[in-house]
Amino acid sequence: MRVLLIYPRFPRTFWSFDRAVSLMGHKVLLPPLGLITVAALLPQSWQFHLVDCNVRAVTEAEWQGADLVILSAMLVQKRDLAHQIRLAKEHGCPVAVGGPFATSTPDAPELKSADYLVLDEGEITLPLLVQALQNGLKTGRFTASGEKPDLSATPIPRFDLLELDAYAMLAVQFSRGCPFQCEFCDIIVLYGRKPRTKTTSQLLAELDAIRELNWRGEIFLVDDNFIGNKRNVKQLLPALATWQQERGFPFSFTTEASIDLAGDGELMELMTNSGFNRVFLGIETPDVASLSTANKHQNTRSSLLDAVEAITAKGLLVMAGFILGFDGERAGAGERIVEFVNQSAIPLAMVGVLQALPNTALWHRLDREQRLLRVESEFDAGVQTNLLNFLPSRPIEEIASEFIEAFDQLYEPSNYLNRIYRYSTRLGRDQARRRPSRQSFFAHLKRPQALVGMLRLLWNQGVVRDTRWNFWRYLLLTAIQRPRLLDQFLWMALLNEHFLEYRSLIRQEVNNQLRWSSSHRLAEVAA
Repeated sequence: MRVLLIYPRFPRTFWSFDRAVSLMGHKVLLPPLGLITVAALLPQSWQFHLVDCNVRAVTEAEWQGADLVILSAMLVQKRDLAHQIRLAKEHGCPVAVGGPFATSTPDAPELKSADYLVLDEGEITLPLLVQALQNGLKTGRFTASGEKPDLSATPIPRFDLLELDAYAMLAVQFSRGCPFQCEFCDIIVLYGRKPRTKTTSQLLAELDAIRELNWRGEIFLVDDNFIGNKRNVKQLLPALATWQQERGFPFSFTTEASIDLAGDGELMELMTNSGFNRVFLGIETPDVASLSTANKHQNTRSSLLDAVEAITAKGLLVMAGFILGFDGERAGAGERIVEFVNQSAIPLAMVGVLQALPNTALWHRLDREQRLLRVESEFDAGVQTNLLNFLPSRPIEEIASEFIEAFDQLYEPSNYLNRIYRYSTRLGRDQARRRPSRQSFFAHLKRPQALVGMLRLLWNQGVVRDTRWNFWRYLLLTAIQRPRLLDQFLWMALLNEHFLEYRSLIRQEVNNQLRWSSSHRLAEVAA
C-alpha cells in the first residue's frame, strides 16, 4: 500500500510568524505531528510519503503514485482540505480524512467526498480503517465511541518523513486532555478532561529519534496543558534534565500551560532545568466577570499580574492569548487588555475575537439561545482576524473597533520594542544560578539563510525605521546588563517583522468582514 499523507495549507495567522520564519531561512513554523503519528500507527510494511502543503504543493508524480490519500486538518485548514480532497478525487485516489476538524464536524460539506472518515484518536480508529481496507470496503466512518486510548502504546512518530530544514521548530506530544472546563475550549471535547500522558521513556525515545536525524534547536511540546497531569510531569522532568545534560542540551522547549503553573515553584524550576524557555498561557482577559462567564475560574483565584511575574522571574518567557467578545463584556475590554499587557510587559500577546467552536459548551449554549449564525462567510474560520460566529451581547462594530485598536497599540514598533526590553529586565531574575546551556537563537545563524535574515533585521530595525535609536539602545543595554538574554531579545525583535505586516492584515480583514456582515444582514439569519 502506497500512502500519500497530505497536510492542508493554513491561512495566515498570528502564530504563523511568516516573515520571521522566512528571515531565518525556514518555510513553516511547525510540522504536522498528527500525520507523522498516523504513519507510525499504520502497518510499517506500507510505503509512506508526506507532503506538507504549507511547504510545497503535491506533484503530479505523487498523485499518480498513491494507492490511498490520508489527510488531517484543523478547522482553520478546512478550505484547503476541501481543495486537496477534490484534487485527490480528480486523480482517482481513495481518500481518508481524520483530525480535529473531521472529528468535531464529521458531516461538514467539505468532507462529503471523502471515502473514509477516521474520527477521534487514531490509536483506536486507525486499526478499524486498516481492517476495512483489508476487507475491501470502499467507504467507512470509524469512531472510538467515547473510548480514550492509553498513550503508553503510541509509537514514535515518523520524524524521518519530514523535510526537516523547512521547519523552524519540531514538535512532540506528552499528554492529551485538560482538567478544566473553559466553556469555549474544544480540547476537552476532543480529548477529555482526564489528562493522559505517555511514559517518560517514550518521550525520551522520541527525542533520541529527532537527535539521530541531526536536528537541533527548539521543540514545541504541543500539549494543550502540559501541566494538566502534574504528577506525571514531575516524573518526566528530572529524567529529561539528565537526558539534556548528558547530550549537551541539544534542544530547548516551548509549551502551553494553565495559569496555576505560577503557584508551583518546584515545577517551574524543573522546567527551566530541563531546557524549557517559553510557555503560552491562556489569560483571555483581565475582566474577572468575563472569566467567570466562560467558566475559566482557574484564572480568577489569584492576581494574573502576579502569576505572570512569578513565571517570568523563574526564567520562562510568557506568551499569552487574549479574547474579546465574551457575553456581558463591558465596553473598553480591548483597552483593559492593552493596559494589562503593558503592565506585565508580556511581549507576545495574541488578541483575538471569540469563536464558538463546534460541540463546545459555548456552541451548545448559543445554539439553545438561538444565537449561532448559520450562514457561511467567505472568510477563514478559526483565525484571529475572524469576527464572532454568533450574536454577541454588545455591538459587533464596537468589538471589532476595540480589536483593531488593541492590536495596533500592542504592536506599534516603539511600544513593542519598549515592552520586550522591559520584559528582558525581568526574565529569570529570581534564578539563583545560570540557566543550563542550550540551543539558542544564535545557533540558527550557522545557516547562511538565517545570517542573511539577521542582517535584514538589523537593517530594517536598526537603520530604516524611525525606531532605530531605541532598537540600538535596548539591544546594547541588554548586551551589557543581561548578555545571556540577548538571544531572547533578538528573537522577540525578529517576530515584530511578522507583527508589523499582520497589523495591516487585521485592519483589512476585519473591515472586509464588517462590510460583508452588513450586506448579508447576519443578525436576521441566526438560527
